[in-house]
Amino acid sequence: MSVLSLAFPAEAIAANALAVARPLLGLGVLAALMVVFKPLLVGLLRAALLVVKPRKSLEERSQRSMLQSVLMLNRMAREFDGVQPSLANELRAIASRH
Repeated sequence: MSVLSLAFPAEAIAANALAVARPLLGLGVLAALMVVFKPLLVGLLRAALLVVKPRKSLEERSQRSMLQSVLMLNRMAREFDGVQPSLANELRAIASRH
């Protein structure tokens, strides 16, 4: 501590307050910029995601859906195999048509 800070304690308190307020002001400005440019940042993140993992085509997605439904029908057929064999056979027949 210097002699001046002992003589004028208000200036030392103001200097400490300014040292605390400066990072808070910087964070506030950063948060305001994030709010203002949020649509731009979201668009950039989505574009980067498409570069890393491209979206599948409609045909690939429909084939995936078809495969999932066939697997579900076969799973249901296995569940009903011991209880209702005719229902299980019908489910397998439906799955084979897809």
